[in-house]
Amino acid sequence: VQLQASGGGLVQAGGSLRLSCAASGFTFSSYHMGWFRQAPGEEREFVARIANNGYSTYYADSTKGRFTISRDNAQNMVYLRMNSLGPEDTAVYYCAAKALGASGPSSDPRTYNYWGQGTQVTVSS
Repeated sequence: VQLQASGGGLVQAGGSLRLSCAASGFTFSSYHMGWFRQAPGEEREFVARIANNGYSTYYADSTKGRFTISRDNAQNMVYLRMNSLGPEDTAVYYCAAKALGASGPSSDPRTYNYWGQGTQVTVSS
C-alpha cells in the first residue's frame, strides 16, 4: 500500500495550491479518502473527506469554502485544491484512506487505515 502526496510548497498569503495524492496497492474505489494536516506542536487536524464514489464531500469549518477535495477513481488519485491560503494553513498535509464501513467519524484520524508521507505547505504573510 502506498499513498504518495505531492504539490506542497511555499506560497504567499492569498495564493493557491493543489495537492495530489497517488494511491496504489489497494482497491481505491472501496475507500473514502481524506486530507489532514499537522502544524509543529499541534495535533493532526482534519481538513476534508470525499466518499469512495466521489458523490459526497465533507470539510472542516476552517477549510469550508476555500478548499475543494476531488478524486479520480480511474487514476487512483485524490486532490485538494486550496484557495485563499493564509499563514494558519501552514502545515504538513497528509492524505489518508478509510475503508468503506469503517466506524467512527471521518474527522477522526484513528478511523483511517492507510496514510501517506505528507507534503509541506508553507504560507508566508
